[in-house]
This record gives sequence, C-alpha cells and structure tokens, in this order.
Amino acid sequence: MALTARGDLFVKVLGAMAADPAIVDDLVRAARAEAPEIARLPAAETRRHVALLFSAGLASFERAGDPSERDFAEADRLGADRAAQGISIGGLLSAVQAGRNRALEIAVQRARAAEIPDGVLLEVLLELDRYLGIMERHVIAGHRAAEQDLARGREAAGDRVLRALLLGDQPPPEDLVRAGLRPEGRYHCLVSEVTDPGRLRSAGRRLATAGGTAGTVRGRLVVLAPRLPATSDPGLLLVAAPAWPLPGIRGVYDLCLSALPLAARSGRPGLHALVEYAGDLALNAQPLLAGLAATAVLGALRAGDDFHRELVSTAMAYLDHGQRLDHTAAALHVHPNTVRYRLRRLHELTGVPPAPGEPGEGLTVLATVGLWWALRSWREPPPVAGPPAADFDA
Repeated sequence: MALTARGDLFVKVLGAMAADPAIVDDLVRAARAEAPEIARLPAAETRRHVALLFSAGLASFERAGDPSERDFAEADRLGADRAAQGISIGGLLSAVQAGRNRALEIAVQRARAAEIPDGVLLEVLLELDRYLGIMERHVIAGHRAAEQDLARGREAAGDRVLRALLLGDQPPPEDLVRAGLRPEGRYHCLVSEVTDPGRLRSAGRRLATAGGTAGTVRGRLVVLAPRLPATSDPGLLLVAAPAWPLPGIRGVYDLCLSALPLAARSGRPGLHALVEYAGDLALNAQPLLAGLAATAVLGALRAGDDFHRELVSTAMAYLDHGQRLDHTAAALHVHPNTVRYRLRRLHELTGVPPAPGEPGEGLTVLATVGLWWALRSWREPPPVAGPPAADFDA
C-alpha cells in the first residue's frame, strides 16, 4: 500500500497502539465481553493472539503493495487454535468482530489526536478495514480447516466425549468406548491450565498412555485416566482427583477447576492432589459466612493497622505450626516470647483463646478450624464477605 506522509503518520499511530498494553487489554476485554465462549478461556490466551495479529497487521501496512498470504498466517493460526480449543465459529467471529470494531474506534481517536486530515484518515481507514476483512476470512478458513482435521481420529472423539461428560449429558456407551473409556470404569480426572493446542495435544497423549482419554474442555487440557501418571511434563501443573465413576465425574472436574488457582499459587509445577485443597475449597464455598466469622471474632481489629495485621499473621502461623511456640517462632524468625506476647495481645483485644501458658481451655479441632478461618478471612477478605470494607478499615 502506497502511503502519503500523513498515511505514514497513521502507521505510527497503529504502531503506538500495538505497543500499548492498555490498548491490547482493551481489545481483549471487548472480545471477551461479546463472546462468552472466549471469556471462558484464560485471558492470557486471548491477549497472546491479539498481540500477534496486531504485529502482523502493522508489518503488512509498513510494506508497500497488497498484503500477502504470509501476512495472514497468524489469523489462520488463531482460527485453528480456537477450533482445537472447542470454540464455535460463531463465538470466534463474535470476538474477532468486537475486537475489530474497537480497534477501528481507537485508531480514529488516535488519528484525530495526531491531527491527520479527514480525507487521509478516510483513505487509510478504508484500506485498514479491507485488511481486517481479509484477516477475518482467514480466521474462518483456519477454523474450518482445523475442524475438518479434528473431526478425524480418536482425539476428536475424546474431545467430544469429554465435553459431553463434563459440560453436558452422559454420552452413550458406544461413544465412551470409541474414546477409550469403559462405561463402568473409574477414572482419575486431571486438569491443567495448558491452552497452547500443540503442547496440549502432546501432553495429553503422554498422560493418557495407560488408557483413558485426553482432550480440550473450555481451552484447558483434561485427562481421564485409570491410573495416575508416574511423571508429567517438566513445568506442567496438574490437579488430579482420586478415581471416580464416570456418572459423577462432572462434579469432580468442577472441583479440579476450582483447585487450579490454589495449586498455581504454590509456585510448584507437577501433580497436585485435589484432596490437598479440600479444606480451602470447602471454606471458599462460603464467602458470606467467612466475612461474618471474621467480623464476629476480630471485629475490634483494624485492617489498616500494621500491628493488628502482625498479630493476625502470628496467630495464623501458630495454628499452621501445630500450636507450637518454638516452630512458630522459627518460621517467623522471632523469639518464642515474642510469639507469646503477640498471642496474648490478640487475646486482650479480641477475646480469642489465650496464649499457651495463660488461663483458659485448649481448642477443639472444630474451634481451631473456625479460628483459623476467621483469621484468614480477616486478613484476606473474600469477594462477597458480610460487612462493607469500611467496617474493616475504620
């Protein structure tokens, strides 16, 4: 495309947009808001493709002449990736068109701020819209080609069966058998945040070598295996559940999904047992009760007071270390007497059970769980927790 000096300035406007993370995030939000299927994917997956399409489009505009097939390789790949992740063509187009419209809107705003004349702006916008239309057709073509490939073989059968088992209704027995599953069998459900289709397929095949099936559900790797794998890919984080009958596997999958962010928070790749997070999952399911517990037990404390936060953190560490002063002190790098003092002060301020060696009875198991939950909920208020935040900070 031959550009005037003002047209060259418009290319610089596009370059600044491509380099601005806030603009990329804006387009990601627009795409996810318009397409619920895309919104279920990790945001980073959408952001990756938006950034790549931006870069490819910018490179095309910087060269003279009409765009080549090479300019649309990323668009083809986007369509293929979304097909492999189980996104429908309708959902994909809704997201692409929402991002396209938002990109044009921002480009017009930026061009006018750069004082590009309307005549030049219209000429270049028409060329940009033509390019985006071709890009959209390549996205569709990539999706359709990938769908045809995925329709063949056992992997496609595994995808369809997994999505039916975990998102819909129980598939017929013949479909289960075709995907490598026994209707009467018990299977471990393994879920990972892996979304890259190439890595997803190879990792799934390795994890399902002992039988079962692997596939893509809402963009994530899911495996149903009769036995847990001895090893997994380096750097791959998986949440694995105990073996369970297929008729109830959907609920197990939902629990694995809920445990994924908890496992990721550990910073430790590899296999994470779902039951390791049973306590957290059970407590997280009651955010309102968590807020009420925190207020009832620790209402006299202020979240903005560093000393109060120190007292709460010390009490949590004390419970986490078996209510042992020496272990708690070692973990906090303080003297045991400092731990004792902080626990005593917390008792004086809130009335929680006294420090060891002070008058009072020991805690029962349930009382220990309740106190730990109140402490954590006060320190990290759940999203929908009882009283407004002002009550905690007053």
